[in-house]
Amino acid sequence: QVQLVESGGGLVQAGGSLRLSCTASGLTFDHYNMGWFRQAPGKEREGVSCINWSGGSTYYADSVKGRFTISRDNAKNTLYLQMNSLKPEDTAMYYCAAGPNFRVCSSVANYWGRGIQVTVSS
Repeated sequence: QVQLVESGGGLVQAGGSLRLSCTASGLTFDHYNMGWFRQAPGKEREGVSCINWSGGSTYYADSVKGRFTISRDNAKNTLYLQMNSLKPEDTAMYYCAAGPNFRVCSSVANYWGRGIQVTVSS
């Protein structure tokens, strides 16, 4: 059974930082491109950042470029998202996913985590 478990979310003030982690089990982690997606209330889910299986190629949404950094540790079956200079508009439920197209980071993937809340106060 595939499981993707997100951690590291929470409440932070604008300008602060958070690091999300996603630990995978039940799949061969280094065979999958991975991604972070988010969904705010009343909005569609959007791709935040994606990374290919080796970690050598990444995608970032324009809204997070220069502020967020995606990385992965295949030895630990873990995906990360370092989020700096957070803004209130970054407030959303963040989801980890396995299998997205990392070049376009569309919301189509093989497996999804349950999500974790990130709230940025102004």
